[in-house]
Amino acid sequence: MSKEIKVGLLALVAIAALIFGFNFLRGSNILSSDRTFYATYPDVDGLNVGAAVILNGIKVGQVKKMELMPEKGNAVRASLELEKGIVLGDSTVASLGGSLLGSKTITLSLGRNNKEYSGGEELLTVSSTGIAGLATALQARALPVLTSLDSTLRHVNSIINKDAETNIQSTLLSARASTEALQKLIIDNQANINQITRNLAQMTSALNQTTGKLDRIAVNFSQLSDSLKQAPVSSAVRRLDATMAEAQTTVASLNRALNDQKGSMGKLINDTLLYNNLNATAASSNALMTDFKTNPKRYVHFSVFGGGSKKKTEVETTTTKPNGTTVDKEVKTTVK
Repeated sequence: MSKEIKVGLLALVAIAALIFGFNFLRGSNILSSDRTFYATYPDVDGLNVGAAVILNGIKVGQVKKMELMPEKGNAVRASLELEKGIVLGDSTVASLGGSLLGSKTITLSLGRNNKEYSGGEELLTVSSTGIAGLATALQARALPVLTSLDSTLRHVNSIINKDAETNIQSTLLSARASTEALQKLIIDNQANINQITRNLAQMTSALNQTTGKLDRIAVNFSQLSDSLKQAPVSSAVRRLDATMAEAQTTVASLNRALNDQKGSMGKLINDTLLYNNLNATAASSNALMTDFKTNPKRYVHFSVFGGGSKKKTEVETTTTKPNGTTVDKEVKTTVK
């Protein structure tokens, strides 16, 4: 073999090794049996060739190539080289996201497939801000809050000067003295506190006993309620209603008798002649008693020896009604 052939073969081997090493450094293995899928995104800012393809937190492939597609509005088509054992289908979604360090990755989300892919198919894609975008948004929102907090702390530091520190120290000393005084008061009144505790215990015991009595009273009331429920209350109520009806009938009859002027009770109440006669009789009796008190000898005569002259005296009594009408005259003869 001539020297030129050896040099040519060595050059070919070197070129092949260079190509293999270059692809290997880019993350592409020429001799591997990985399958290639495609994902199209409107923007892949931060995504590089060789970026990891993640499934459930594990790297299962890498971005092999990216190409611009003017016919689709300058969208970017990424070639994803995945391991042979990964099963993808029409429900697989390739989400473009990022990390806090700014690097982008593609995350696969598997679902229930109606059709399984064998390689070369286009996957569904979703572009999201990811953790990096979220961190940027949080930083933008937190920056004004941190600025306001910094100014507030500076204002508080300016307020808390030496005089304020002195006042705070004096307040803490006063609180400590109050605590010590309270502790001393508790120690001095420990006996009273113990007595109060015993009294509370006795009160609790008494309440427990009272609770037992109340339970018995409740049982008695329950038994009384059951007895009343079983008692013939309806018949007693009916008898009471009948008695009340008879009393009402009696009262009504009495009322009619009193209002009837033909009956004795009605005449006794409504006839004025009986009232006038009784009034006149009372007046005559009063006059007789007055005359009897004034001249008792006209009505009663006493003789010790049974002798003496006898003298007849006639007394005329006239009965007059209250209205001035003379009713009767009576003449009485008295022998003296």
